[in-house]
Amino acid sequence: MTTQAQVKKRDWTLHPKAATTQPLVPIKHTLSELTGPVFGHNTVKKMESDLTKNAAKKGKEAIGERMILTGRVTDEANRPVPGALVEIWQTNAAGLYGHKGDQHDAPVDPNFYGTGRCVTDSDGNYRFVTIRPGAYPITRLGNRWRPAHIHYSINGGSFAQRLVTQCYFPGDPLQEADFVFQAVTNKAARDRLIVEYAPEYSVMGFAAGYRFDIVLRGQNATPMEQ
Repeated sequence: MTTQAQVKKRDWTLHPKAATTQPLVPIKHTLSELTGPVFGHNTVKKMESDLTKNAAKKGKEAIGERMILTGRVTDEANRPVPGALVEIWQTNAAGLYGHKGDQHDAPVDPNFYGTGRCVTDSDGNYRFVTIRPGAYPITRLGNRWRPAHIHYSINGGSFAQRLVTQCYFPGDPLQEADFVFQAVTNKAARDRLIVEYAPEYSVMGFAAGYRFDIVLRGQNATPMEQ
């Protein structure tokens, strides 16, 4: 046991000075040290949100039923998420993805890649012009088909506001047997994955409007892709 007599007085000359003697040097933060991703219109161009033309040859456009796909990105408190990066990808009107791995025997549309992206505005709104995707077979499961759907990837204002999901269309009978759609076991949650026909966003003589709102977190969050 150490006694009071054995405790030596601390020699403060052995300790470094608490204050700096030189001016501080600022070090620029790297991407890994930012609190969240930052996106802007300097990197995401307006044309990228128009899938009917962003891959088309001059004077051409994608084949299919045009549609305006819009919505609002909010957090768990229904607050808008501005500056969120919204990316989508989908099949063409015949149900074929634009990559070599898709061997589905369907026509290729040379003017459609099936990918697009945009940044939400100050109210959390986004907007795409695209075509209605086609269904495609899952042959490894027999005579099974995936319903028409569009993939979404959302990067919000922080790394916690990250979502990958899919949206579907109302009245599609293929949803009943779809293993991805039915993986969301709660019916109310599944209903949140179905776009809503929105004539107020339609463009007369050009395209029908559909709305798909996205909630990133909370009890009413948009279900994540299973």
